[in-house]
Formats: sequence, C-alpha cells, structure tokens
Amino acid sequence: MSTKKAGVSRKKAREIALHLVFELGFGALEAENVMTERLDEEIMRSIGGEIALYAGALDEAQTKYIVTIVKGVAENLEALDEQIAAYAKGWSLSRLSRMTIAILRVALYEMQYVEDVPVGVAINEAVELAKIYDSEETAAFINGILGAVARGMEQA
Repeated sequence: MSTKKAGVSRKKAREIALHLVFELGFGALEAENVMTERLDEEIMRSIGGEIALYAGALDEAQTKYIVTIVKGVAENLEALDEQIAAYAKGWSLSRLSRMTIAILRVALYEMQYVEDVPVGVAINEAVELAKIYDSEETAAFINGILGAVARGMEQA
C-alpha cells in the first residue's frame, strides 16, 4: 500500500471517527453501540448516497483505526475534557460547540495515544476538519489550543 493511499485511508477513517465521537457527545449511546450501529457495512452502503464520506466499504485498517479512536476517546473522555478546559482559556466546555469539542477530543487523543500519528499531523488534520465542519475562526481557535498542548507535551 502506498503512503498516499494510507494517508487517504487514514484521513477518511479519522473523519468517520470524528462523526462517531460527535455522536458520543450527545451521551445517549456508548462507544460500542455507536460503532456497532455505524460501522455495519449495510448501513454504510445505505447512507453512502447521502454522505459521500461513507460510500464504499471500509478496509480493515480503516475500521481498526476508527475503533481505536472512538474507544480511546470514550475511555479517556474525562481527561481529554479536562485538558480542553485547561487550555481553552476563558472558554468553558458549555460555550464550545459539540463539533469543536469532538474535533479537539479526536486530535488530543491522537496526539497523546496514537504513536504513528505525529503531533503536527494531528493538529493539521483537526484544523482542516474544523474548516469543513465549523468555521475559519474555530479552526484558528482549535489550532491555538492544540499548539499550546503540543508545547506542553514537549516540556513534559
């Protein structure tokens, strides 16, 4: 598998993971239920026409990555949210949109727990997702928070 293909594969998996982490933010479903429901191939096919992202079956690496991210975020939710609160100076979690929180949770998890994702890549991908799902202002806000976290990680 070429590096470019792996990057595209990971990018799609990250974006799907973001959607699932966003769903977790509503608190109605547990990580296992969200993944079981959403990663079912038949469901993916049925919504593929509506959402291009979900079109086509996921390969094993994509599915594994999605599961890793969603379960990891769910298991570390409290710590991730504490970090967001600590670095989002002057902003309480209740003032942030659910999508902003989901993007930050995914990025922070990748930065700290996924060894083959460089910190800079996690930050860049989070900023790009914010531009798609939120706004330029939110992307800058997310970049600032994640940059501060990265600097803190370097000093630790």
